[in-house]
Amino acid sequence: MLEIRIHGLGGQGAVTCSYLIATGAFLEGFYAQAFPMFGIERRGAPARAFVRISKEKIKLREQIYNPDIILIMHEGLIEKDNALIGVKNNGTVIVNAKKEEKLKKDNINFFYLDLTKMALEHLGRNILSTAMFGAFCGITGIIKYKTIKDVLPRFFKGELLQKNILVTEKAFEVARKMIL
Repeated sequence: MLEIRIHGLGGQGAVTCSYLIATGAFLEGFYAQAFPMFGIERRGAPARAFVRISKEKIKLREQIYNPDIILIMHEGLIEKDNALIGVKNNGTVIVNAKKEEKLKKDNINFFYLDLTKMALEHLGRNILSTAMFGAFCGITGIIKYKTIKDVLPRFFKGELLQKNILVTEKAFEVARKMIL
């Protein structure tokens, strides 16, 4: 079973990102589970979401304490929200940051991508759900490129769908280059 924890600020799209990943995994033939955890429900407050992906039915119904993958939508949450706690050895951490680089540190694979820039360019807002979804798909390979286009129409329509396709594709392409 693959366990993913997403750290974001309220309004950045951590919960939507978890649903996008779970839907994509389901369409790829996996069992999937996605659920949020909120503190004070307000824009800008730390928010977490969780995703499990498995080839077998998922019976576990609790938070994820030792994730294989951590997605961080705001670089400041690494310290502010203790976002790296519990990450498994050789785990993957994808961070929204103002740089694009791949690092290996303390037996963790870090991928830094400027997802905010991509979201602002294509959406005009700092909502990162689809940018992080694209980065996740590009780095992990769990959800194939063609499946992304099957997932997004389930969440977005019209012009918003087209904009989210663009930001997801851009993040996917940048992320994919980092692992090749």
